[in-house]
Amino acid sequence: MKSLFPIFVFALMSVVGCKSSQNVVSNSETEVTPKKQRPISVDNGKFFEQEGKKMLYGGEDDQQHFDITGYSLNDEQFHYGIGREKFPALLEPEFNSVDEADALWNDDSRFLLALGKNEVKAYSVKDLTRHEVVNDKIDDQPIMAVYCILADLGAIYERDYGGDELTFALSGYTYHDDDVWDGMDGFVLWDRETESLWWPLIGKAVSGPLQEVKLLEKDKSTWKDVKWKYIKSNYPDAMVLKSGLDFERPEKWNKSVDVQDIRSKYLNRNKK
Repeated sequence: MKSLFPIFVFALMSVVGCKSSQNVVSNSETEVTPKKQRPISVDNGKFFEQEGKKMLYGGEDDQQHFDITGYSLNDEQFHYGIGREKFPALLEPEFNSVDEADALWNDDSRFLLALGKNEVKAYSVKDLTRHEVVNDKIDDQPIMAVYCILADLGAIYERDYGGDELTFALSGYTYHDDDVWDGMDGFVLWDRETESLWWPLIGKAVSGPLQEVKLLEKDKSTWKDVKWKYIKSNYPDAMVLKSGLDFERPEKWNKSVDVQDIRSKYLNRNKK
């Protein structure tokens, strides 16, 4: 890429740790360097009881903690916990034209491309590494572009649950399961409307009012994982996410969604 990664992205990678940094390194046939230890949240006091509810630390503000009572994961497999508003998961993204963006990207720069009937939007993986979630719309339909650098998971999801729109952000946690994605850590999301936690590596909510509801990945025909050269050649009118965006985190959020309606419509779609 022609521009450098933001410095704090490298800092984050050193704090959160990529899978490659956890590999066993052999110095000789007999000497082995142990795997890098990941900070386990249960050891760091991130889980606690409050008024009979099981809570998970969500930030310095006491109103940011997550109610995970009855959740479906295991305490000891949660890592980190830096706070749920530390990442700039975008709410109102801004875009450049392909001509404007071409000065910033090499032909082999990687992008997620969302394809609508009237619009095409491109999100660089470099920028998604910083935001991890971009809440957006295409053809006036709510979507989100997501990318987790740890698991190399990138996808476009729907945010419209039968007329109820969910807005996603980063919980500040990662989670791993030896039986999922080769045991890689993957980010844990939350939605602002219900404060449920979601683990994209298994594609569903794992706590809160929407527990077991499915993450709605867009049909593969409506999005692609491509290089910048492909976008220039095939979609010259695409809208390209601006780099360096941020926003002031909202202190309050509208939570007027019909949880029961969402559960009745989308819970069974997740059953195996």
